[in-house]
Amino acid sequence: MDLPISKRVAAEALGTAFLLAAVVGSGIMAERLAGGNVALALLANAIATGAALYALITAFGPWSGAHFNPAVTLAVASSGAMRWRDLTPYVLAQVTGAIGGVWLAHLMFALPILQWSAHARTGIGQWAGEFVATFGLLLLIESGRRKAPAALPATVATYITAAYWFTSSTSFANPAVTLARSMTDTFAGIAPNDVLGFIIAQGAAAIAAIRAAQWLFADQRTQVR
Repeated sequence: MDLPISKRVAAEALGTAFLLAAVVGSGIMAERLAGGNVALALLANAIATGAALYALITAFGPWSGAHFNPAVTLAVASSGAMRWRDLTPYVLAQVTGAIGGVWLAHLMFALPILQWSAHARTGIGQWAGEFVATFGLLLLIESGRRKAPAALPATVATYITAAYWFTSSTSFANPAVTLARSMTDTFAGIAPNDVLGFIIAQGAAAIAAIRAAQWLFADQRTQVR
């Protein structure tokens, strides 16, 4: 069913807000309870993020496709599975929802709503980690949409949970998430000066993944939503 763009955009904004509330909120809770054990805090943050992703993709997938990520929306549009004119509204909804989710996490944990991160995340290793995380995520989604759509919520959730640990950057893999996480000086934050490097790596990975998917699935066309 092709829902009105207003409902799809609302679903993207709401889903992305809940995702960021889960990422930032679980990071705050983990850091408070882990007693200085960063590995334990990261494990708790990863599990909570993966669990939230599974629930959110399952719930919002039938409404908007549950992209929650401008890179995913770009890949879906490039495959022909959504109209290009819907790209900008989706991305604006994702960015707005992501920022709102960060502010909601701050409100829940009685922190200043407006803040900037001091958490430095930069350098070739971090950028390579973002490239790998984003490339893997998009290729996985493009394959899953065609071959195993019912399993996609679990596939994405488990991939991101694992990528928290096997990538040097802890797998942001999402420009909207990256921008929003610069607005929280908590466990999940990234310094504003480091955002551009992450987004460039994510963009390069998105282009590479789209090209790879076009080659792999050249004989398959997907239907526009």
